[in-house]
Amino acid sequence: MQKLQTGDHNLVKQINKSIVFGLIESKGPMSRAQISKNTGLNKATVSTMVSELINDSFVYEIEAGQSSGGRKPVMLYFNNHTGYSIGIDLGVNYILGVLTDLSGNIIEETTRDLNGIEFDYVIENLISLVEALIEKAPQSTYGIIGIGVGVPGNVDKEDKILFAPNLKWKQVDLKQVIENKFNIPTKIENEANAGSHGERLYGAGKNISNIIYISIGIGIGTGIIINNDLYTGSSGISGEMGHFTIEANGRKCSCGNRGCWELYASESALLRAAEKHDLSKKEHKIDLDYLINEAQIGNTEVLQLLNTLGENIGIGLTNIVNTFNPEVVVIGNRIAQFETWIANPIDHVLEERLSTYHKDSTEIRFSKLGKRSCAIGASSFSISMFLSDKRVSVR
Repeated sequence: MQKLQTGDHNLVKQINKSIVFGLIESKGPMSRAQISKNTGLNKATVSTMVSELINDSFVYEIEAGQSSGGRKPVMLYFNNHTGYSIGIDLGVNYILGVLTDLSGNIIEETTRDLNGIEFDYVIENLISLVEALIEKAPQSTYGIIGIGVGVPGNVDKEDKILFAPNLKWKQVDLKQVIENKFNIPTKIENEANAGSHGERLYGAGKNISNIIYISIGIGIGTGIIINNDLYTGSSGISGEMGHFTIEANGRKCSCGNRGCWELYASESALLRAAEKHDLSKKEHKIDLDYLINEAQIGNTEVLQLLNTLGENIGIGLTNIVNTFNPEVVVIGNRIAQFETWIANPIDHVLEERLSTYHKDSTEIRFSKLGKRSCAIGASSFSISMFLSDKRVSVR
């Protein structure tokens, strides 16, 4: 039986320090007097906590506050450059990596195309990309504090990849591979969960308690946030809504099912449909950039493909809204860049298929972080792990 943590002096001190740090991190710059007033902690306690945070390089001070007649107050700032985090979005045909400070601000970003899904080939490119980001990190007290990786597949509570159908990976311990190489704490998470985390902290889901994030890339994944907490299910693999059936006798999916939503409403579905049209006879490579350019110049075939894609996305969203009744649904990943052409067909399907009560209580938004949602979210998971002893939660 796990031993319960009791309210001894050390725990009380940790909680007080967490409160002080949380205020400076989220509301700073603040003076010691403001912290004392806002928290009810006495000035001596605040001063002790602040001194420890300064010594640990998490807080710095500047005499910059406005004076009310006497000496100017010393203002306290969160030192978000005391360490840096790496976030990786491991796609099926690309790797996107970001180096962020401890507030999630992007310092460096790099992307590499993948021309295969063989494990050794992908790992070679992943390690090379991480090495490049580490080299670009500025000097800091704690250096690279963590690496977060979002992957397109089922990840259990021990961070092991159980099954990534579009990569054809099973039972892969990517966390161990990366930690053995870099000796840096690593967090592996489903890419849609990472994307939902990023959007909740910094993007279209900020200050929203109940969000469903739809990551539409080569496949479709969903991240579920209920009452501000990421919901991952009993074994950590919830959210595979890209694999619910919308066509009973539809095409065979890489997951083993038939008629999965992602076969009709994803990036791969769009590219497959484009290849079937006269578009494939042109001398251009059929990719997302090409389709965006064609849509912008009014290519009617492309516009029709995007309309169909939007309708198919809307069909899946209808099921999601009926099931979860979220405040906001955020559409993200690389398909979000087609918002101009798919938003109306999505709305049209929802208008047709949802009850008035569901339509009125759920808002459809497109990602504010764009293709970076997963990478930023993955980086933020590592930041949370690093700062966990500074953020004591009592519930």
